[in-house]
Amino acid sequence: MQNNATLIILAAGLGSRYKGGLKQLAPLGPNGECIMDYSINDAKEAGFNKVVFIIRKEIEEEFKSTIGKRVENIIDVKYAYQEFDNTPIKTDIKREKPWGTVHSILCAKEYINEPFCVINADDYYGKESFKNIYNYLMTNNNQNEYVMSGYILKNTMSENGGVNRGICQVDSNGYLVDVKETKKIRNNGKNALGEFEESEVELSLDSYVSMNFWGFYPNLFDMLETEFIDFINNLKEDKETSECLLPSVIDKLIKEGTIKVKVLETNDKWFGITFQEDNDKAKQTIRRLIEEGKYKENMYK
Repeated sequence: MQNNATLIILAAGLGSRYKGGLKQLAPLGPNGECIMDYSINDAKEAGFNKVVFIIRKEIEEEFKSTIGKRVENIIDVKYAYQEFDNTPIKTDIKREKPWGTVHSILCAKEYINEPFCVINADDYYGKESFKNIYNYLMTNNNQNEYVMSGYILKNTMSENGGVNRGICQVDSNGYLVDVKETKKIRNNGKNALGEFEESEVELSLDSYVSMNFWGFYPNLFDMLETEFIDFINNLKEDKETSECLLPSVIDKLIKEGTIKVKVLETNDKWFGITFQEDNDKAKQTIRRLIEEGKYKENMYK
């Protein structure tokens, strides 16, 4: 049985709501560790044996000289570059904003021949989630059945401003039925409010949400490529800012009956860096996890 599995980390984002350098490299641990250090540690413990960082060329030097040199001695490391012209279809559209998470994942295609999971660089997911995703990918025999780690909305909010989440509906068998990329979600006390397709929506704080923690098989790449080309060919408005987002594409493929996605509820508590003000709470949380014995004071010694 093949046990190889790859961790893709989406680390090319611009972090428009974060002021203070590259939020994906923000030093939060006692020795300058960033959130990715802990995610890679958890993924490696679960069984993943390769990591592919998706970055931009302009951050390559800083990225490799910090986390890159820390992890390259403990796991196989590859770098893929989300550049404007690194796409399966050429376009003359002029823009500065990246094409979105589907484009980002496609940039890693040449490095992936095994089951893989996708995470954000600036989100902490917890050990249980990595174990659950890895075990599912290794034991599931249907290559068109993927997996997602399901978090509860109230456990993924920021005290410092609105956040974007994929709001999910799950059927009685635990499969994803619907995922809506919802923006600017904030807690108003008894529930949450967000924006979906430019309209305000009310959300249950107990809703399942996608935190962009997915488990896939390599056959996904051909589907993503088709969907990205279709996205470009049909782009008529907001050409400078529209993005091809993974939750939206997954939602479309589910409704077409092309794929299924199993949702694995996790008891892990998420935390992340969306705003500069999130740093202090993240540092406190990491310190508590170390004190609880979940991580060593220095993971690389």
